[in-house]
Amino acid sequence: QVQLVESGGGLVQAGDSLRLSCAASGRTLSTTAMGWFRQVPGKQRELVAAITSDGRTTYADSVKGRFTISRDNAKNTVYLQMNSLKQEDSAVYYCTAGPALKLYNIWGQGTQVTVSF
Repeated sequence: QVQLVESGGGLVQAGDSLRLSCAASGRTLSTTAMGWFRQVPGKQRELVAAITSDGRTTYADSVKGRFTISRDNAKNTVYLQMNSLKQEDSAVYYCTAGPALKLYNIWGQGTQVTVSF
């Protein structure tokens, strides 16, 4: 069974950068779509970025130009590079995987990102 483990979250100041990592164990992810979602209390979980098995990417409008999703299939890892962070980027970030975009069926436990003034 595949498990996803996120890391890289933390407390940063507005304008700083962070890189989140999502390491998969149990099965290779080279043929799966991967995504990053985020959620704040009281709101629905929202898609931040996603990447297909062949490297096509999609982003939420709010992070375009600031965030970059990438994958290293040899390491079974997906990354989310977050630059120019804003306070509104504060959330729990979740990694997910599935057979295709929007068909996510595996979730990580989440990692907290907090952006202060």
